[in-house]
Amino acid sequence: MDAVRRIEFETPSPPAPIIPAMPAEAPLAMPEQSLSSWSRAEERRPLRVYGVPWVTRVAVFGGAALLTAYGAYEMYQVVSVSRTTVLQWLLLILFTINFSWIALAFTSAVVGFIEILRGTSCALPPPPRTLNTRTAIVMPVYNESSARTFAAIEAIRESIEATGLGAHFDYFVLSDSTNADAWIAEERAFLALREKLGPQARIFYRHRPKNHHRKSGNIADFVTRWGGAYEHMIVLDADSLMTGECIVRLAAAMEADPDAGIIQTLPLIVNRNTLFARAQQFAARVYGPVIASGLSAWMGRDGNYWGHNAIIRTRAFAAHCGLPNLPGKPPLGGHILSHDFVEAALMRRAGWAVYMLPHLPGSYEESPPSLIDVAARDRRWCQGNLQHMRVIGARGLKLASRQHFATGIMSYLASPFWLFQLIVGIALVLQTTYIRPEYFSREFTLFPVWPRFDPERALALFGLTMGVLLAPKAFGLVATLLDGPARRACGGAMRLIASALLETIFSALIAPILMVIQSGSVFQILLGRDTGWQPQRRDDGSIPPRDIVRRHRWHTLLGVVTGVSAFMIATSLFLWMSPTIIGLVLAIPLSWLSGQLAAGLALKRLGLLLTPEETQPPPIIGRANALQRENAARGFDDADGLRALFADPSLRESHEAMLPPAVPRRRGDIDPDRVLAQAKIMEAETIEDAVRWLRPRERLVVLHDRGLLNLAMRLRPEPAAG
Repeated sequence: MDAVRRIEFETPSPPAPIIPAMPAEAPLAMPEQSLSSWSRAEERRPLRVYGVPWVTRVAVFGGAALLTAYGAYEMYQVVSVSRTTVLQWLLLILFTINFSWIALAFTSAVVGFIEILRGTSCALPPPPRTLNTRTAIVMPVYNESSARTFAAIEAIRESIEATGLGAHFDYFVLSDSTNADAWIAEERAFLALREKLGPQARIFYRHRPKNHHRKSGNIADFVTRWGGAYEHMIVLDADSLMTGECIVRLAAAMEADPDAGIIQTLPLIVNRNTLFARAQQFAARVYGPVIASGLSAWMGRDGNYWGHNAIIRTRAFAAHCGLPNLPGKPPLGGHILSHDFVEAALMRRAGWAVYMLPHLPGSYEESPPSLIDVAARDRRWCQGNLQHMRVIGARGLKLASRQHFATGIMSYLASPFWLFQLIVGIALVLQTTYIRPEYFSREFTLFPVWPRFDPERALALFGLTMGVLLAPKAFGLVATLLDGPARRACGGAMRLIASALLETIFSALIAPILMVIQSGSVFQILLGRDTGWQPQRRDDGSIPPRDIVRRHRWHTLLGVVTGVSAFMIATSLFLWMSPTIIGLVLAIPLSWLSGQLAAGLALKRLGLLLTPEETQPPPIIGRANALQRENAARGFDDADGLRALFADPSLRESHEAMLPPAVPRRRGDIDPDRVLAQAKIMEAETIEDAVRWLRPRERLVVLHDRGLLNLAMRLRPEPAAG
């Protein structure tokens, strides 16, 4: 009997089963929506009656129309001293278009400022004690830092658990990463977090073999395969943070409003330290609430969606937000890049409400660290918004949804319009200075015809334009000054005012650079150049000087040529254009300075550009930063994916378990990357040979193919040195 017991004791136990990386699928159908056909019979009837903010809309759009009409009249008076020429008419048209854009922003900000002063829109219900529904928190990632991604997920989960309502939420990291090392780093971070928290943590991970339709396709893949298990989903970005209280309030708001399809929060920018990023962070915190309050007031339940930090009713999204491909090729055809505006419009078309809670605290994001980084992101946004020219006329859309599209389109067309206005202004001065007046026109006149201007009206109109343009900033500054805790957290009244002046000057200097960059983006897109989809840089590192010079040398040259030409034409023209000329001439040093960590931290030490989230950091931000440092110390993001799999059989086993079932290859269907990868592995003697020889696309093929991966794992390790 003792021998039997000894044999039983010595018999090895079977290996622990691998816990699936994703839960059982709960499919939802997500049919592709038509933009060319729609019947009102398809629109659902709201369960409750809600008022439309017509008075606010009339105030915003009517006020903007009256202000634009006044500005256009004043410009006409400026240019109509004598008989108006073609160039002067063109200047009037361009000015009216550009002025209408800033006039609408002004009237919307006026409404937002009034709402904040009244305080009625800031009231929030108490946090819920119970919830009756399940919500999925989904974070799509694309070649991101796994240390940051999983720190955010862990911090969010801890914050939700602290509310006592954690059982109602599951967490998904949805990877579209195309970098093999980033993919394996994500898997290692996921497995480490699951081991740390235990199998009941309800944290899941999925990697898509092909990033079809990019972020919108990533979300659609989740909805169609697992969405049926969740009444709601909260969509995050890779740089998003949301407190548990904010999330449970969103879930409770969805439960309380059976007609809500999407509820959007206002994310505040945090964790930024470079000069450019801290200026954006300050602007978003001080001016953002006024702008968001105005938008929320006139939009009502015809609101918009910004793609992240929002809660969505899953079944409504699946039924009505399947995005079609636009006819033609990119950049204006193909899949829709700025999917969020379109999804909100389709949700509204179907009868679901979309609105914002601009004063709900606890919603955060990060921003690009430099001017070049924001320009790279802006190029993709530009293409996505210009694609909306093919969507704005879709059948059945609400008028407010069409206005959202028009706003997004105009936000990028405004730059070439301003540029054209400057060019026409230069041409008029040049015509006045150098071109002979027309003595014998077709019409009988007693005097020669040349363009003339009313300088006093022109100066007054310039002042009006600057006032309308800067008023939203002034409203935000005044609102923050009146908020005692926020004023003190921003360093006090004097530092707050100094910070606002500094941000305004910095924004004015980089505005002409962004104008030229955005104008170039618009021209490239209209000429058929696709932007692609590059991962966003989210660290605080500076850009090498040679890249800055290469990126901005033409901007500097344009500024020098424009300045010299303006000065030679007329001193007054040079003075009028000096803000634009200075910004362009200083493009290289300004861009370099924008990404400098030292410059941002120096201002922070002086108490400038401070935000309440810096001086009194919410606990979730400190917790996420601490977890990120812990994750970074493991070195997953710095490791080679193939080497990591070769060194850790258990990781390799888990990786293979997370791969989707293999799809049989059709005869004659030859993948060149797979053929080359197989040839290189067969030729290799050690794993180091494979690491050196395999190109990025071939590495992905190996990591997706169990057979090739097993061949690679049978290679010899690199011999020890010496």
